[in-house]
Amino acid sequence: MNPSAYRRLRSLRIPLSIALVALVSTTLAVALTPTPVFARDVFGSLRAPGDAAFIVGHRGDRAEAPENTLVSLELAMDSTAAFVETDVQLTRDRVPVLFHDRDLERVAGVDAAIADLDLAEVRRLDVGAWYSPQYAGTGIPTLAEFFAALVERPQARALVELKRQWTADDFLLVTGLIDRYALRDRVVLQSFNVATIIALERSAPQYPKLLLARELPDDPVPLAARLGVIAIATTAKAVRTAPDAVELLHAAGYGVLCYTLNSEETWAEVRALGVDGIITDEPSGLDAWLAATAPGT
Repeated sequence: MNPSAYRRLRSLRIPLSIALVALVSTTLAVALTPTPVFARDVFGSLRAPGDAAFIVGHRGDRAEAPENTLVSLELAMDSTAAFVETDVQLTRDRVPVLFHDRDLERVAGVDAAIADLDLAEVRRLDVGAWYSPQYAGTGIPTLAEFFAALVERPQARALVELKRQWTADDFLLVTGLIDRYALRDRVVLQSFNVATIIALERSAPQYPKLLLARELPDDPVPLAARLGVIAIATTAKAVRTAPDAVELLHAAGYGVLCYTLNSEETWAEVRALGVDGIITDEPSGLDAWLAATAPGT
């Protein structure tokens, strides 16, 4: 190679190197940017006023079996309910288990919280006898056991409430299981705790999440956008007192659910407002009511 050609080749190397670095950086940025998740990805088309809402079994089917046990959750998953809802807390040795209350007194007769006990101690608890002698000896399941049951039912999906406040390290114990069981498109994480939702959005934005709120502002869209949620779940009273909230959320692509509704009166009220999902202790009763009141029946 003659000297002038060599000098021309050298002059090209730096721009080519810069261009290559820029290309690689752009490719990595695209690859590492979480794909946005929208309400329609998880819930399907959003409802119009009068449309039938999808059914969410609250802590499983509490009308038939003790709450948050595998038997209750499996009953709901094997029914026509589109979703099953459950609650997650961490044991003292940091194992995610399904449990709702602050302490074990109501369902196990034990003056302790889940966080006070190791998994081995939690395993020895009976959370079925209080409900019925038929369920004596029923235990508290782990989140992994629930996810294994969910995998076996490809038609079912889950709302998983993170009780109280969670940290980024805590999230990994749940999101790791979601990924292990390949359930990212079938599990929605939810919380009443805004700090938990914000931390989840910062550390794991690729997982769909939902805000639980007892009240709604007149325009909840800025709140939903700031938190990065796909939907807000609230009370029938909240959607009644903020009548434009459902329409505003739907127009912006967010879903709306109502909890925990167990009467035909409230089911009819929120259906007329166009909510997308109804969380209920009576999934079978809601299903029968929807069928009986469907247009043309």
